[in-house]
Amino acid sequence: MDCLVTGGAGFIGSNLVDALIARGDSVAVLDSLVTGKRENLNAAATFYELDVRDRDGVQAVFDEVKPQAVFHLAAQIDVRKSVDDPAFDADVNVLGAISVLQAARDHGAKRLVNTSTGGGLYGDAGVFPTPETYRIAPLAPYGQSKLAAEGYCELFERLFGLSTVSLRYGNVYGPRQDVHGEAGVVAIFSGHLVEGRQPTVFGDGQQTRDWVEVSDVVRANLLAADSRMIGPINIGHGQETSVVGFIDALRAAGAERGLSLAEPIFAPDRPGEVRRSCLDVSRAKNELGWEPQVRLADGLRNLLATL
Repeated sequence: MDCLVTGGAGFIGSNLVDALIARGDSVAVLDSLVTGKRENLNAAATFYELDVRDRDGVQAVFDEVKPQAVFHLAAQIDVRKSVDDPAFDADVNVLGAISVLQAARDHGAKRLVNTSTGGGLYGDAGVFPTPETYRIAPLAPYGQSKLAAEGYCELFERLFGLSTVSLRYGNVYGPRQDVHGEAGVVAIFSGHLVEGRQPTVFGDGQQTRDWVEVSDVVRANLLAADSRMIGPINIGHGQETSVVGFIDALRAAGAERGLSLAEPIFAPDRPGEVRRSCLDVSRAKNELGWEPQVRLADGLRNLLATL
């Protein structure tokens, strides 16, 4: 199958590209390299260095590749940046998504898998695990822009017949996540562990997240592309783990490698961050045939082995 992955030089995107190529697909990658890394690129993929907001450029790439399946992962993912500059966040996450949707429709793509967010959409939910049907109440512009992109995906399905689905991820971690980045506490704290630096916890450490390993997320993308499911699908582990609990798990994984993690520094909460996050993945299990396979302890061991 001819596939195109936006954001394919990024953390999740590059892992997805590898899986697509491994199963024999022809893959094109579109990435601006603002946060993606050239070293993540699979040599078997055709690479286009381009911003998804460049509508004419995106149209030209689609005209050349003519992908049957499109995986849209290019995004602005920093919650704090979205709070500081919501217009930029919307420019990338909403207008960029529309640019990709329009090109997919114009060039006959059969299926588009959109990357969305779970915790970023539900806000401080009152139901845990939180299903896709729960009210949407983002606490940051990032979640709002992702909701808008989901809406445009569904609109393009109703209006133009473009088959789309949106995967609402939990907190994804794994190999190639930037240990010096602004997003991804697992990678950041793993980098602290390996480099012997003291981690900083924002808040009291009792806030929870639903951590899901990137190979599980990749598998969900492959299944979603081959399915006829529409609308949003939660993709998480379905388990709630506190930041302090995660630190304990990371410390245990590090000890197996002779590494020790310093006690964290606690700092004030940051705006836009949810208190609890845990996704109900029943729809993914029952309708998509997907469920998480990598436990947090095993995922941390795998991640540390790559650092």
